Amino acid sequence: MTVTPQANTPTSAQAQFFDYSAAANPLQKGLISRIPYRSFPASFFDGSGNELMPLDLSPELDCEGPATGPSLCGNFIRLDQGSLRTHADATSQLFFVARGHGQTEACGQIFHWSEGDTFVLPAGGEAIHSSDSHAGVYWVHDAPLLRYLGVSTVKPVFEPCFYSHQDARAQLDAIASNPRGANANRVSVLLGNNAFPQTRTVTHTLWAMLGILPAGQVQRPHRHQSIALDFAVACQPGCYTMIGTELDENGMIRNGHREDWAAGAAFVTPPGYWHSHHNESGADAYVLPIQDAGLHTYLRTLDIAFSNRGRADLSNTP
Repeated sequence: MTVTPQANTPTSAQAQFFDYSAAANPLQKGLISRIPYRSFPASFFDGSGNELMPLDLSPELDCEGPATGPSLCGNFIRLDQGSLRTHADATSQLFFVARGHGQTEACGQIFHWSEGDTFVLPAGGEAIHSSDSHAGVYWVHDAPLLRYLGVSTVKPVFEPCFYSHQDARAQLDAIASNPRGANANRVSVLLGNNAFPQTRTVTHTLWAMLGILPAGQVQRPHRHQSIALDFAVACQPGCYTMIGTELDENGMIRNGHREDWAAGAAFVTPPGYWHSHHNESGADAYVLPIQDAGLHTYLRTLDIAFSNRGRADLSNTP
């Protein structure tokens, strides 16, 4: 007779065992919170003084803050004839100049910037931002991801990189003027970095896109598994995004949440949700979505999809 040997070490006190059906989908079971809809008004930039405001949803996400999503933190920076220092224990930091002009000292370099410019800093990128007038900057980094993993940045994996507004707009205009590009669902230019030839993203974790929403047009629904921290670069009243989990028989969002755009405001588009962009104003609009899609692209989990006229229902998906 074979005798099964007894374990020499008892089960640890913190160990748990779960039935697969009770634990495999924590969102559906309410064990983990869904990422909420949320918008952050541009009025912060109109105030006085030098100030940093994290766009913090950590209480809703039940995580250590500040965090705007499970892996990203968005922030508004206001400069009022002065300077402000920023630092994040992050692998990637992206700064977009929402208004004004100034300069940033970081990583042994000085970046002179004006409205519409973008630059990214690698790990260890402490920065000093200054302006002799009134300026506003949108800052996104991936420190929440590192906190969750319980790690600190070790070394930078890319060099600081600057994207001038003039060059980005020239590339976007070239795409928009091309008949093939003009008829695409998204008329946009992706910010890339030659350090990441596989993902073609702005950093190895972050993805950024400058998109145009032409006057009178609708960009039909699409979805992806990355969270989007959308920043309205320029728009007039009548521009908005519809967000939801279900499509109707025409491939448009049913019973969605409407998020109206305002220049300089930011809003959250949860992962896995259908979203469409609408411009009912008389002027072209521009938007800058920043996502953790660099990471998702490398993991092969982005799963970007566009709607068609068939019906789809994602009400039980994350």
